[in-house]
Amino acid sequence: MNKKQELMLKSAHKLFVEKGFQATSIQDIVEDSGISKGTFYNYFSSKNELVIKIFESVYDELETKRNEFLIGQNRSDLDIFIKQIELQVQMHHQNQLFTLFEEIFFSNNAELKEHFKQAQLYELHWLYNRLIDLFGSDKKAYLLDCAIMFLGILHRNFHYSVMAHHNQIDAPKIIRYTVDRLVHLVKNVSTSQEMLFDPDLLTQWIPFHNHSPQTTEQKIRASILLVTKEAEDADDVDKPKIIELLTFLQEELIRQPQIRSFVISSTLHALSETVVGTSEEFKQLKNLIQLLIEEQKEPPM
Repeated sequence: MNKKQELMLKSAHKLFVEKGFQATSIQDIVEDSGISKGTFYNYFSSKNELVIKIFESVYDELETKRNEFLIGQNRSDLDIFIKQIELQVQMHHQNQLFTLFEEIFFSNNAELKEHFKQAQLYELHWLYNRLIDLFGSDKKAYLLDCAIMFLGILHRNFHYSVMAHHNQIDAPKIIRYTVDRLVHLVKNVSTSQEMLFDPDLLTQWIPFHNHSPQTTEQKIRASILLVTKEAEDADDVDKPKIIELLTFLQEELIRQPQIRSFVISSTLHALSETVVGTSEEFKQLKNLIQLLIEEQKEPPM
């Protein structure tokens, strides 16, 4: 993302929160950002595309930071999971995403509703996989149910805590309390062997699994996850180094206004000398990054 895109996103994000998505015009955004309308349309075709990009930017950063918690750590550590949930709640609050979610949910904007439905399913998929890390693959048949119930309990606990304490809430306490309930829930459901939602439903619900079109950035995120999984499965002393390099690579691609090719090249070279360097997944990742660099070149004015 270059500086002009970043400036427009920041202006739009601020205005969408202050005035509302529907009430904010493209003219408002270009005036606030100091960017011409012609330049705006070089990057974004509509407000819909802009607000989608805002959410993607926040969730890209969230995904990077969540992965950083796992570097060199045991994926079954419950405290690491709690930190990841605390981070998610904190970033939602900082970026005032609930305000935008609420307006879009009650609007007639079918495109945005569908996008955010898919975003929620993606987060559900992440949570389901983390529960497998925490509780074991032998319980995976029941963990989609548990993921859905955990989200519902967590959201309601926050909702009524705000009502009870007038916004003076203890988020870490609420999260830890809800995670403690989750532990007992998983035990009870797996003991009774009752299942409401088959985990195979995720393959039907999420575009990544049914080969719907993805952006290059989405493909890169998925590719990095595949290479990370390959590294985690490898019996190699360089495993922590590989995961750290992959996390840095994702952070560099997402957070920097302009892709720094020399930094990316250096990181890819370091990875090429590790156990993942000869894998097909890594080759695919390099190709996708090169494609992204080409796509993000400054358009002609």
